[in-house]
Amino acid sequence: MDALAIMRRAAIGLIASTLALLLVAFAAHASEIGVSGRAVRFTIHGAEETLRNYCVTQDGALWLVLPGGARFELITSTADPAITNPGDGSFHPFDDVEVRAALTAVRYPLDGVCADVFLLPYPRRDGLQSVAGPELILLSPGVLPVLPERQHAEFVHELGHVVQYARMPDADAGAWSRYRTLRGIENTAVYCESGIHADRPHEIFAEDFRALFGDALANYSGTIENSAIAPPATVQGLGDFMRDLAAGAPLATALACYPNPSNGPVRFARGGAAAPAALDLFDVSGRRIATLAPTMSPSGATWTWDGRDARGVPAAAGAFFARARDGGAALRVTRVR
Repeated sequence: MDALAIMRRAAIGLIASTLALLLVAFAAHASEIGVSGRAVRFTIHGAEETLRNYCVTQDGALWLVLPGGARFELITSTADPAITNPGDGSFHPFDDVEVRAALTAVRYPLDGVCADVFLLPYPRRDGLQSVAGPELILLSPGVLPVLPERQHAEFVHELGHVVQYARMPDADAGAWSRYRTLRGIENTAVYCESGIHADRPHEIFAEDFRALFGDALANYSGTIENSAIAPPATVQGLGDFMRDLAAGAPLATALACYPNPSNGPVRFARGGAAAPAALDLFDVSGRRIATLAPTMSPSGATWTWDGRDARGVPAAAGAFFARARDGGAALRVTRVR
């Protein structure tokens, strides 16, 4: 190894060790969360949007309120006793540009997989680390600026959780059995969800996903969390197994909406070749305020809302819900002034 290569490796090691000590005084590893909204494809909510549209102050505390109704108290000061390492005295959220770049670079078929991705302005009090669950990712800020490679690695790991819930849910005993055998983690007394973090099958899957399908930045460390098991790239058939989970998966048929939030016209879209139905818009009280006729194209159905109710009066700012009459989950739409 030449001197330049040695210097580069040493620099990477220094970055990794510095991050480990200073990034988050929080837990060392990401985890999971059992709360889900109803996401459509990937909606990345920047820290400012999250603070503006999904946070409320109550009894002197700031709360994150997710679309599904779950609430989490946020820690707004690094001087809070829950923060053992105050870093530079500020919280530093993830950058939505880096998160989008990490998502774009993922080398895995994501058709039919969706998630709301919230870049948190402050960490959650009951879970300082980033978390993921079905259709949901919460990325927690650092106490120092979060380097791009760390953002890529953490996001793609959490995306691995979302993919696992969508493609290999816990009820799929056959797929889990094959995965455990491939991975050499058949011992359920050791490799179980109540075990140490690195031995939990969900975490091993998420790390495998990051290592096999993330970009170079997501794999800057060259390692996975559990150093006692084989590196993913050396496990014969593992990449094919994980890609095959997506084989034959249906395209997403849920609604997409853009821009959201909006103060003007909104366009809804849904993939699929089935003849579309009308789409109804409701306010938070359940009152229908408009019904939209569909337009069909080769890529699917679209509906356009001009922001007015059935009387032609501009709708007030606030939350609305859209649902196609042929079924599917309701989609939240936010109008701003």
